[in-house]
Amino acid sequence: MPFGKKNYRLMIGGLVILAVGFLVMTLDTEPYGFGFLGLTLGPVLVFLGFMIEIAAILQKPQKKDK
Repeated sequence: MPFGKKNYRLMIGGLVILAVGFLVMTLDTEPYGFGFLGLTLGPVLVFLGFMIEIAAILQKPQKKDK
């Protein structure tokens, strides 16, 4: 297997954070999404989600994942 349990858990967590980030960006009530949610919080969450995804892919799987 190319990935272990820990890798898959990180991937799922990253996908959840990505989805939450995009959802937060859509909740902005300012015109054209120029509020705090659309310009700051949402993109930070999306960036964090992508970083977790990259870490999950690059993490070396253990011989025996627990």
